[in-house]
Amino acid sequence: MVGTRAAIRYAKAILELAIEKDNAAVVDEDMKLIKSTIANNKELQVALKSPVIKSEDKIAVLKEIFKNVSEITKGLFNILEENRRIELLQTVSEKYIIQYNAYKGKQTAVVTTAVALTKELEAKVLAKVKELTSKDVTLENKIDPSIIGGFILRVGDQQFDASVSSKFSKLEREFSNNLYVSQL
Repeated sequence: MVGTRAAIRYAKAILELAIEKDNAAVVDEDMKLIKSTIANNKELQVALKSPVIKSEDKIAVLKEIFKNVSEITKGLFNILEENRRIELLQTVSEKYIIQYNAYKGKQTAVVTTAVALTKELEAKVLAKVKELTSKDVTLENKIDPSIIGGFILRVGDQQFDASVSSKFSKLEREFSNNLYVSQL
């Protein structure tokens, strides 16, 4: 993802400022609102990424949509505009949420499956994840039919890929690299 490193730096800086101002929880709520609003609005996503729309207009739209957010969050809009990085806003909000949860000793495990998890399976996965980490873990289920079956589990920087599509890819690589088959 383009700009992920920059988004992490912005998120860390905003978190440090929010902690210093004793406003981290409020900014976390702002970031959740920003993340969900942008994710659910294709027009806003396109507008933020558009090189044709002036950055002043983008900021005006953001300040109108998010007029009830904290001053720290509004300051983030201005900083991103000054640095010509306003298209990173959604990614910054996602990274802030992750940073804030880590600060609070919480962690989100993302499990990607081809179909929705049942409650029993979700409980088993959550129990296994809690064994692996000492933090308070919440489970997020993403559905991606392209993995065909199995699952991909991501906890922090670690990823365990037990998807059928990755097994097919591995098998395909093994067949294409097989030096023992004679070429006719």
